[in-house]
Amino acid sequence: MKNQVQLITYADRLAGHFPGLAELLAGPLAQAIGGVHVLPFFDPIDGADAGFDPSDHTAVDPRLGDWDDVRALGERVELMADLIVNHVSDASPQFQDFLRQGDASPYAGMFLTLGSVFPAGASEEDLLRIYRPRPGLPLTSVTLGNGDKRLLWTTFTPQQVDIDVQHPEGQAYLRAILQRFQQAGVRAIRLDAAGYAIKKAGTSCFMIPETFDFIGRLSEEARGLGMEVLVEIHSYYQTQIEIAAKVDRVYDFALPPLVLHALFQADAGPLARWLAISPRNAVTVLDTHDGIGVIDVGADAATGRPGLLPPEAIDALVETIHAHSGGQSRQATGAAASNLDLYQVNCTYYDALARDDEAYLTARAIQFFAPGVPQVYYVGLLGGVNDMALLERTRVGRDINRHHYAAAEVRDCLQTPMVRRLLALAAWRNKHPAFAGEFAVLPAAPGHLSLAWTQGAAQARLDVDLAARSAVITQQGGPEGEPARWVVAGPDAAR
Repeated sequence: MKNQVQLITYADRLAGHFPGLAELLAGPLAQAIGGVHVLPFFDPIDGADAGFDPSDHTAVDPRLGDWDDVRALGERVELMADLIVNHVSDASPQFQDFLRQGDASPYAGMFLTLGSVFPAGASEEDLLRIYRPRPGLPLTSVTLGNGDKRLLWTTFTPQQVDIDVQHPEGQAYLRAILQRFQQAGVRAIRLDAAGYAIKKAGTSCFMIPETFDFIGRLSEEARGLGMEVLVEIHSYYQTQIEIAAKVDRVYDFALPPLVLHALFQADAGPLARWLAISPRNAVTVLDTHDGIGVIDVGADAATGRPGLLPPEAIDALVETIHAHSGGQSRQATGAAASNLDLYQVNCTYYDALARDDEAYLTARAIQFFAPGVPQVYYVGLLGGVNDMALLERTRVGRDINRHHYAAAEVRDCLQTPMVRRLLALAAWRNKHPAFAGEFAVLPAAPGHLSLAWTQGAAQARLDVDLAARSAVITQQGGPEGEPARWVVAGPDAAR
């Protein structure tokens, strides 16, 4: 993966389809974006979970284009796609065959049931030990064609049926997707919901040792086909560090709440301590298609080990987001919205920062200097705000940050001063050689943060005054024509 700013987006919600996305990346985003992660583009894109429940994971939704369009985009920029490893849609041909034929179906063993995980039966203690990021048990009752009933394992929604990734049919299913990706020129894959893929009686069924083994085997298979692997896991920060040592790349999900805490409280301490130890093989984010996670900075639920932020600081963080968004995020979070995740606050990052341009650009500057490859969500790239109309229509909390942009909207957003400044910062980050070197968190006064990158004579340093919401870059050995000192955000920033 190029060490350049990446875009994460839905093809339809930003550009309508693959040709439109390719046009954007070749035009106004050419200098700012070095690669793109296209969120699920499989058939269909509008199921129960915004594409994360395809009925056919090896087919492109025809409304977006076809595999030739995917290949054409991958020839222009590095392309990442999702491998949804934990589940399939209940509308998939495999599951529909199982519904009709029951145990006589060749796919019967592909789907996890309560009995297949707990052949001797599950006690109340067994069920309560299972980790699930949503309320209730991960089980859904279905009636087969012959009248038999089964309790299916459904970690996320009843329409997303968990597969047995250790069964030959489950393995063949995943292998077929990998091969299709390779044929289409996909350079990297994101293992979606990989932490839940292995279920074992007597465990939490989340990130157990067997899960690491499965991720390792699948990653080796993907690398053998020429694809890099990014693992998506929300977990305790020490666990994330352990995971990072075993995979190609992980997300830095602790960064978004820590940056918000730093700006809300003018306190750089927790953020600086994290950046000193965070995985260097990370993909850094501030916003994604999901909410702003807090589990990643919290205490370890299993052992009680303290997190990166104490509980009272996390509570203050969440309440400040709600206040900054005028209560909109509260309407989209927790029991207020369906399809909820217990550990996420649903809100655009721009709204979380009260639509303050200087605070927002300061946050992006910190992200671009943090160790790893920076990835920017399409709504965040355009300075998007909470989509309350979409939330009202769907009552799905995460839709508050999943706006459908018309072409004219995109053109207008790209011309706003804040977005133009953000694109200039991204283009600079892509070209400066210092980011291929060594990273350091430098000593700084209280309320300040100083980060630096050095490679030979090339140097880039970021100095942030958190209370003033100001960010200043000093540099040498960078792109020709760039000033030695650049006020990126703050009262004196160039507009």
